[in-house]
Amino acid sequence: MEVLESGLYIVSTPIGNLDDISLRAEKTLNIVDFIICENPIHSLKLLNKLGIKKKLYSLHDYNEENLIKRISKYQSNSSIALISDAGSPLISDPGYNLVLDYINKNLKITTIPGPSSIISALQLSGLPINNFKFFGFIPKNKAAIDLKIDEIEKLTTTSIFFISGNRINLFLDSLIIRNFNRNISVCKEISKKNEKVFRGFAAKILTDLMLDSKNLKGEFVIIIGGKNKKISRILDDKIEKQINKLLEKFTLTETVEIVHKLTKISKKEIYKKSLMLKNE
Repeated sequence: MEVLESGLYIVSTPIGNLDDISLRAEKTLNIVDFIICENPIHSLKLLNKLGIKKKLYSLHDYNEENLIKRISKYQSNSSIALISDAGSPLISDPGYNLVLDYINKNLKITTIPGPSSIISALQLSGLPINNFKFFGFIPKNKAAIDLKIDEIEKLTTTSIFFISGNRINLFLDSLIIRNFNRNISVCKEISKKNEKVFRGFAAKILTDLMLDSKNLKGEFVIIIGGKNKKISRILDDKIEKQINKLLEKFTLTETVEIVHKLTKISKKEIYKKSLMLKNE
């Protein structure tokens, strides 16, 4: 059997469909001396399918330092794989301190790339993906969610979050209350049989999700479009004169409604500009 050089092998595993495992990932998991994983019970589903039997070490946020001490005697003379429950390790998953330990000891580290729910969700979103910011998991409480919305409201880049089904209603409700009119994509069970993608504004997505209670089960990736800089320039340069003309004949509310219907620019942005012009 082929022997791998001693070191840490960061191996990506399927995010849904187990057939998405790469040939190199399967080969690496077959050859390494042992595997570090999040949940051995979960990882065994994949390993059993592949016919791989290896010693498994469990890694989570609360035992990482202890695990590093436990495997320290093997690091310089063993090939060790690091996998997560699904997808690319280290993305909102434990393992950072382990990698840093290998780096500090000048030991070999390499990656076996593969599936990532972030990239897959971006591909399915229909939103711009040439520039994006990943935030990890949505905060748990309403106050923290509101602060996060304040942050993404200013971004012109696409924003990406992980969120579980028991909190997605709270997050979408918060967006609706804030009149957050940005295009959103919500992906669930990517690459699985029941893969679903919901697209539109927050209110539409929430309505679609509520049509079936099964839609709220599982983990989700939410993609939120960025603030449109081009629209803001159009509003400043070309529509200002039209707003002034409309304000001579219509109320502020009527003007906002008319401009919104004609341009699809958010009412909030039009209102701010109209109010400023009205008070000049």
